[in-house]
Amino acid sequence: MNKNIQGHLAALTANILWGLMAPVGKSALAEFSALSVTTFRMVGAAACFWLLSLFCKREQVDHRDMLKIFFASLFALVFNQGVYIFGLSMTSPIDASIVTTTLPIVTMIVAALYLKEPVTNKKVLGIFVGAMGALILIMSSGHAGSGGGSIAGDLLCLTAQISFSVYLTVFKGLSQKYSPVTMNKWMFVYASMCYIPFSYHDIASIQWEGISAAALAQVGYVVVGGSFLAYICIMTAQRLLRPTVVSMYNYMQPIVASAVTVIIGMAAFNLEKGIAIALVFLGVYIVTQSKSRKDFEQEGKEV
Repeated sequence: MNKNIQGHLAALTANILWGLMAPVGKSALAEFSALSVTTFRMVGAAACFWLLSLFCKREQVDHRDMLKIFFASLFALVFNQGVYIFGLSMTSPIDASIVTTTLPIVTMIVAALYLKEPVTNKKVLGIFVGAMGALILIMSSGHAGSGGGSIAGDLLCLTAQISFSVYLTVFKGLSQKYSPVTMNKWMFVYASMCYIPFSYHDIASIQWEGISAAALAQVGYVVVGGSFLAYICIMTAQRLLRPTVVSMYNYMQPIVASAVTVIIGMAAFNLEKGIAIALVFLGVYIVTQSKSRKDFEQEGKEV
């Protein structure tokens, strides 16, 4: 398969899996604490990746890169997925998913600061339009009709997106140097080490006999679908595509999550959310249509 197509399919698959995370994860939080779900996710995914690594070619990680992988795990997992779960526990699935569509805009800003990507008029316009959409969503979450949303929860979900944008941009070199399995098995181990000391009490106090089979299945999806499979896909995409292109696929998340939550009656879709989605999508489109640093350099060579 063409590597470019492979990268796009991997990014699309990862974001479909994450789109289902909002309604499924929200249901699991009815019987488990956010800290418990996050720890199950980190430890469970770490076990899956280490098991998979037994059947893959062994890669030796440079000891100098281990520290970089630790910081990568902080931005990609601890500050991203952990904070997202806490935000999701405080807000509605639709609100949480719409906030995730700001990732391409945030990634453009981080890329401009770190990779020296040019800031064009299109990028500025796209950032403004997308920010207006996110602002409408956050403000509407304070209203009773927001389907369980909250400003604090939405801001936590936004913080998670900022963290992941840093990971996509700053740690792209690591994802190209090592395979997704090698990267993930160490990243999830580090993330587990960060969460276990703080979640021990929560997990020890769980009354397992009172936990439903549905809740266990939902946690299983969070571990296998939303973590193990999704992170294999997103790191494959990160190796093959530019950070801004990878982040663009986040628009699939609110589509998937909104469809599921409305169908099962967990939340209502109103006009404000529709306007917010339209503005964020428009902002993402404008930003991703702007020229990259490589485009400008190529034009300079042709001149």
